[in-house]
Amino acid sequence: MTLESWILAELSGRVSRAERPFIGLNGPVGAGKSTLARHLQRVCAKAGLRLAVASIDDAYLPWQERQRAMAGNPFGVTRVPPGSHEPQLLLHGLQEWRAQPAEGPAQLVLPRFDKTLRGGDGDRVADWDGEADALLLEGWLVGCCCLDPGALEAGLVSDQGLEGVSALERQWIPHWNQQLVAYQPLWEQLDLQLVLWPARWELPLRWRLQAEARQRRRGGGWMAPAALSAVVRASLSSLPPRLYQRPVLQRADWVRVLDGQRRTLLEGSGAGVLEQIEVAREDQASSPSSSATG
Repeated sequence: MTLESWILAELSGRVSRAERPFIGLNGPVGAGKSTLARHLQRVCAKAGLRLAVASIDDAYLPWQERQRAMAGNPFGVTRVPPGSHEPQLLLHGLQEWRAQPAEGPAQLVLPRFDKTLRGGDGDRVADWDGEADALLLEGWLVGCCCLDPGALEAGLVSDQGLEGVSALERQWIPHWNQQLVAYQPLWEQLDLQLVLWPARWELPLRWRLQAEARQRRRGGGWMAPAALSAVVRASLSSLPPRLYQRPVLQRADWVRVLDGQRRTLLEGSGAGVLEQIEVAREDQASSPSSSATG
């Protein structure tokens, strides 16, 4: 079964039971989340289903509030890390949409954000308003949960998966971890979780630089390479993948593992894909000519 046929079956069944399904799509910067979301939107439209799409970026705080919330962070960014969003905005729109009568179309109101404003810092624009049968929310931290103090301390002490995180960035991880508490009520509403998982975690920076180069060729580039690098680093070092993304992968309903060209290497349930990743890592570790890159 393909992702497309699976998602259609899931959404059609839920809509037929008068449900209004909410899907999360997690993946690193540059993995193609927006592209996949638009593709699924078209697939659903052909089947007569109205799939609305939003990004966690659409819930960024207004500019001045965001400056205060991000002040002093080790990445020098004004957005990206947890705490730069207002997840309650999305939660309110979701709850209002689901509270409407089951019979007939339901109106959904979603916030919108334009990253090209304020010299690339971005700011809010007018809300989107339309009818929807289902909602997909994409974002690099969608589904990431606050770790309890014991688990966080153990993760930081073990040092596993933190090799590229600086000492100053590590000091900020408990702060970012606490900021995730505000997102939990929104994540609890998710019916399905999708994940795009890179074969190697150095790929997101390459992907994002490639995407920016394409935008510039089309006359739409809006971030310098140094600023892009800071954004990618903020996503990977504020919530290190081994501590925060891996649990999302493990419980995901559908996962696609991507190679450097964003081609699918593996796909299936999160638990099944994780098992295959672990087997591949063990095989690499036991081979004298290979190294486990994770």
